[in-house]
Amino acid sequence: MNDAQVAGPADPAGVDVPAELAEARRTIDNIDAALVHILAERFRCTQRVGHIKAAFGLPPADPAREARQVERLRALAAQSGLDPDFAETFLAFMVTEVIRHHEAIRAEYRSDS
Repeated sequence: MNDAQVAGPADPAGVDVPAELAEARRTIDNIDAALVHILAERFRCTQRVGHIKAAFGLPPADPAREARQVERLRALAAQSGLDPDFAETFLAFMVTEVIRHHEAIRAEYRSDS
């Protein structure tokens, strides 16, 4: 499968499902696409943060900020009808990945010195 095929709807045209199901799935596919684009943009921003931290000699992780973010996102999740535990788990997954990137960026800065 090429990128264009993968990026399109998950269900090919002509799949025999009720119209309501096909419509709901198209909506889900659109939301999933938006999430991927939003995550890509978030990670572009966190890469910039990693470079700023490395340039100023700051640590890759910021536990105080992470704790504030957990509290903030749990409240947003509750307000939105999303399970706050799920939101916290999802944030923890992203933060772990971001810290890994920041550590790699810091290592690059150190090796360039």
